[in-house]
Amino acid sequence: MRALDPEVVEAVWETIEPLIPRPADTHPLGCHRRKAPDRLCFWGILIRLVTGASWVTVEAILERQVSDTTLRARRDHWITAGIFERLRDHALHAYDRIIGLDLSEVALDGSLQKAPCGGQGTGKSPVDRAKLGWKWSVAADARGIPLGWAIGPANRNDCTLLAPTLADVARTGLLPDIETLHLDRGYDYPKTRTQLASLGLTDITIQRRRPPSPGQPKAPLRFGLRWVVESTNSWLTNYGQLRRSTDRKNIHRHAHLCLVTTLIITARLIDWRNRWSPESRPIR
Repeated sequence: MRALDPEVVEAVWETIEPLIPRPADTHPLGCHRRKAPDRLCFWGILIRLVTGASWVTVEAILERQVSDTTLRARRDHWITAGIFERLRDHALHAYDRIIGLDLSEVALDGSLQKAPCGGQGTGKSPVDRAKLGWKWSVAADARGIPLGWAIGPANRNDCTLLAPTLADVARTGLLPDIETLHLDRGYDYPKTRTQLASLGLTDITIQRRRPPSPGQPKAPLRFGLRWVVESTNSWLTNYGQLRRSTDRKNIHRHAHLCLVTTLIITARLIDWRNRWSPESRPIR
């Protein structure tokens, strides 16, 4: 997986390191216990994100160099400092500046995942025998780059996550640049169209859910460009901690989505650099 590629890891770490707040030394004798390196903690967080392993297992993989408690505490500290949010924004704007986001065709859809430990933002999955699960609703540009998302329980209707998803896209300032929005038949409601029109999104492609008239042949399915967001959902599902989340808070799941988006974009930027490098080998 590209997320564990040393070149990708180092590029992401070089962006994270300047964002980490340095704690003030308030100990009267200056004899603090040595702090675990941030770089090691980042590597542990990344291993758990990719594999879906428990914190205790990650501690063992790192040969007890850092405890599972320290890893959790460091992750929470970085979330409180807004590091993952800022990391995602940096990556998205860097991609838009270097390659360019294609907002002419934007697709939006949800994806159901497992959450066996329950917790905040989970519910009974309608497609997995009522087991606990969670879902994300993500908007992606024409090349599959995640623009924004919303998180909810597995039993939450996709329509209810449409507004929060577009609000997250609007937070990045990209909403006014969307030309055409592609949705599946689950969004084919008058309320949805009214909601999108109020946001200035009038060019919408929604697969109709109305049944054919009696005696008329069934119309063929028209997928439009919704397959792009399906590719995005597939990329996100490759990460074990997203596919089977053992976290109990939405802030942790949101941080993981931010980090995964950064990893995807970083790999794309590295490929773009290597493609146009004068030292790259010719195709033939």
